[in-house]
Amino acid sequence: MGKKSLVSLMLAAVLLLLSACSVNMGGDEPKASDPKTNDTGTKSGVTKVVFWHAMGGELTKVVDQLVDNFNKSQDKVQVEAVFQGTYDDLLSKLKASMGTNEGPTMVQMYEIGSRFMIDSKAITPMQNFIDQDHWDVNQLEPNISGYYTFDNKLYSMPFNTSNPILYYNKDLFKAAGLDPENPPKTFEELKVAADKISKTGKAVGVNFAIYGWFMEQLFANQGAEYVNNGNGRDGMATESLVNSEAGVKVMTWWKDLIDTKAANNLGRKTDDSKKAFSAGQVAMILDTTASLRGLVNGTEGKFEVGTGFLPKPADAKDGGVIVGGASLWMMNNRSDEEQKSAWEFMKFLTSPDQQAFWHINTGYFPVTVKAYDEDSVKENLKKYPQFQTAVDQLHSTKMSKATQGAVMGVFPEARQIVEGAIEEVLNNKKTPQAALDDAAKEITSKIQEYNRTVK
Repeated sequence: MGKKSLVSLMLAAVLLLLSACSVNMGGDEPKASDPKTNDTGTKSGVTKVVFWHAMGGELTKVVDQLVDNFNKSQDKVQVEAVFQGTYDDLLSKLKASMGTNEGPTMVQMYEIGSRFMIDSKAITPMQNFIDQDHWDVNQLEPNISGYYTFDNKLYSMPFNTSNPILYYNKDLFKAAGLDPENPPKTFEELKVAADKISKTGKAVGVNFAIYGWFMEQLFANQGAEYVNNGNGRDGMATESLVNSEAGVKVMTWWKDLIDTKAANNLGRKTDDSKKAFSAGQVAMILDTTASLRGLVNGTEGKFEVGTGFLPKPADAKDGGVIVGGASLWMMNNRSDEEQKSAWEFMKFLTSPDQQAFWHINTGYFPVTVKAYDEDSVKENLKKYPQFQTAVDQLHSTKMSKATQGAVMGVFPEARQIVEGAIEEVLNNKKTPQAALDDAAKEITSKIQEYNRTVK
């Protein structure tokens, strides 16, 4: 046998052995490719939309149900929801994906990430789809869509929306001789109520978690802007105003509550504040409207929960609350077909019945006005009448640059700096003015550094 024939025979034997191994490795039988699916795993003629979000825990189930509702409602688009961790985690992952094809079609982003999203040049404004489709933007709550509107354009679709309200223990109010149906409306009234409750020895009057969001809200409720240039809406913000009169008023009031034992300091975690309230250890807290159902259900049989508007100084100008939460942004590196398909999903999410489902199962506001006409929403308000406070507070907010909310590219960092300043004041390390002066200087420096990177 020649050398060539011998080599050929040996190669054939090796191939036969490899073939036998592949059959006997315990794997499934190879399947013929499905001609009805494409390389994304979806059926031919169906466009896949990848949706990144930060709704963890029980909220993940609600998001998945909304996605399932949409996918079953039609056969042209398949949405895949992907949980990406906290808002900060999501933002980091989105930044890492920019410039690649690994990112989402659409992404949920917390409200304080709005300036970055616009400056990134990586998004398609929602207004483009609204104009092309002649979609009526008036079906959205104006005080909600207002936050995400810049230069008269809606840049993102409102999604999960909340604002802070005052929660109070009606039983402790009664025990202190206070009217349980008349919560304090001003800084001064809250101080009086907190003093009376603390002096009963049954509980501490009030607790505020050290949360930068509350400072932002207490500015807006005084009609005060948080950064210059029309709260960053007339032009790029270049300076923090956290050390203005509005900020000093908040910190002086808060420090006095602590010093007179009318309030206590449990740190930065809102969960710690909620636990103390639910246990009857404090009579009043500030927290998001999204916590309402959990607080009411968690205290059932213990005491009755009351709700009131966010307090403000007695001499404050007209103001109101800023919406918190997040909105949905369209990424512009996806095909037109994919973006249009994501737009169909966003429209579906804003429909009254889907908003009703979202609101009832999460505690977030419906972003669509007509959702309040849904029977399920009416029934939910009967079960949780405390939520009417949140609705009334939203609707009574007068739209202004202050209540639209501040916009800056370094908002997450600014929030941390403000929380540090609050701690310095409450721990007697600095006066309110000194702490806020230092915070404003540091935030201003970061804003200007950020602005230099944006052309």
